[in-house]
Amino acid sequence: KVWPLFVLLVVVFAPTIVRSQAPQNAEEFNNRGYDRQNSGDYDGAIDDFTKAIALKPRPSTLATLYNNRGNAFMSKKNFDAAINDYSSAIQIQPGDYENYYNRGVALQNKNSYDAAIADFTKAIELYPRFPLAYNNRGNARGAKGDLDGAIADYTKALAINPKSFDALYNRGIALQAKGNIDEAIKDFTSVLSLISDFYLANVNRAVALLERGDLDGAIADYTRALEFKTDDAAIYYGRGSARQKKKDLDGALADYTKTIEIDPKHALAYANRGVVKSLQNKPDAAADFEMAFRLDPSLKATYREFSEKRRRP
Repeated sequence: KVWPLFVLLVVVFAPTIVRSQAPQNAEEFNNRGYDRQNSGDYDGAIDDFTKAIALKPRPSTLATLYNNRGNAFMSKKNFDAAINDYSSAIQIQPGDYENYYNRGVALQNKNSYDAAIADFTKAIELYPRFPLAYNNRGNARGAKGDLDGAIADYTKALAINPKSFDALYNRGIALQAKGNIDEAIKDFTSVLSLISDFYLANVNRAVALLERGDLDGAIADYTRALEFKTDDAAIYYGRGSARQKKKDLDGALADYTKTIEIDPKHALAYANRGVVKSLQNKPDAAADFEMAFRLDPSLKATYREFSEKRRRP
C-alpha cells in the first residue's frame, strides 16, 4: 500500500528577462533558479536562489526565495535544509499558508508526524479550503495510527474537491485498514473512474475483494494492474494467491514463478509454489520449500506439513 507523492507548491516571480542573459538581480537569479530546478539541475537552482538571498531583497521577495530554495532542497531529499528554509520564510511571512504546508511536507518525510500535523493545521487555519493540506494531514495521522482522524481529513479534502483522487485513494486505504471493506472498495472504484490507469487502486481493490471472497474480481483487478506495472513482484504474488484459492493451480504456479523471477528472495512465493507443486505431485516441490525456509526460517512451522509430505517415500 503506497501513499501518493506529496505535491509541493512552488512560488515564482513573473519572468521579466530573457533567460539567456546573465542574472543581475534577485528576481533574475530566482527565475533562472526556477528554470534550473525544472530541468533537474537542483544544485544549480540552489546556487541561484542562494545568490539571490545574498542580495537581501525586500522581505516578500526574500520569503519567496527561501521557499523556492527549500523546494530545491526537497527535490534533493535534503529535508533538514528544506525545513530550515521554510522556517526562514515563515519568520518573514508568518501569514503565508504555503510555507507551513511545505514545511509540513518536509517534516512528514522525516517521519516527524506531530510537527507535520501542526504545520498542516496552521496552513488550514490560514487557508481553510486547502484540500492538499487536509490530505497530507490525513497521511500523517494515518501514519500515527489515527485512522479515524485520517478518514475525517480525507473526507474534508473531498468536500472541497470531490475529484481529489489522492484523497479518495488514501481514504480507501484507511477504511480498508479499519475493516470497512465495502466502503474501501467504493473509494477505490471512484478513483478508477477518475483515473483508469491508476494501478495502485486496482491492487488495493483486489486485496479488498479477496477479503470479501470475490476471487474473480480480485484476479481481474490484479490482471488490470499488470497492464500498467509489469515488473511488480507483489502484484504477481497477489494474483497467484487468488488463483491458488480458486484452485487454478497452473495459473498460480505461473504467477509464483514470475514473482520469483522478479524478486528471487521472495520467500512466500517459493513456499506457495512448493504447495502448488505438491498438489500437482511435482518432484521439485521440496526444493522450493528448502529455499523458502532458507530465506525465512519462520515459515517452516507454517509449511512443515507440505514439506514433510514431499519427503515421504
